[in-house]
Amino acid sequence: MSIESILKNRYSVRAFQAKPVPEAVLKQIFSSAQLSPSNCNVQPWQSCVVSGATKDKLKAKFIETLMSGATPNPDFNWLPQYQGVHRDRQFGSANALYSSVGIAREDKKARQMAMVRNWQFFDAPHAVFFTMDKYLDIMGAVDLGIYAQTLSLVMAEHGVSNCMQGALGQFPDPVRDILGLPQERGILFGMSFGYADDTAPVNNTRTEREALDTAVAFYE
Repeated sequence: MSIESILKNRYSVRAFQAKPVPEAVLKQIFSSAQLSPSNCNVQPWQSCVVSGATKDKLKAKFIETLMSGATPNPDFNWLPQYQGVHRDRQFGSANALYSSVGIAREDKKARQMAMVRNWQFFDAPHAVFFTMDKYLDIMGAVDLGIYAQTLSLVMAEHGVSNCMQGALGQFPDPVRDILGLPQERGILFGMSFGYADDTAPVNNTRTEREALDTAVAFYE
């Protein structure tokens, strides 16, 4: 499968089959992702893959944290609010998602419950947290983004689906505690992954992309 074909067919999966990805396939995928480029070959990513009992323990702790009314305390700057056309695109994405599962715009409770699904990993058998030393800041974040996209493409080549999730970086303390990460290590974001449940309505969600002339300028 070509990269172009993968990009044209890929979508964010929010419902998964229960069966796990075989360990050998997991290691092959993450080994290939190690070839991802990074600034000065720093390779700042330190990926934490959770499955089984560890994933379930994290899920329970996330829900406990949410139920306590805790506010997000991300390790990195997730504070800026989208404006203008970026805000419009955010609304468009949310509308596509909620429409696919029949949640009305005014049904705030249902929307909140749909949001909580992020911290339940959408019932995926696996999740990965993308972490790096906090001092790396924006330079490290750029490299982690490149790495995560590389990982996503390699997963698709192996028939494994995923959903990138900024939400998994919103409450870093449970992750740090359960995985035993040092304080100087920050959790930037995460990804739930596994085999897609093609029967789930939520997986019918599709979003649009801007036209080339809106996103790219060619100079000669």
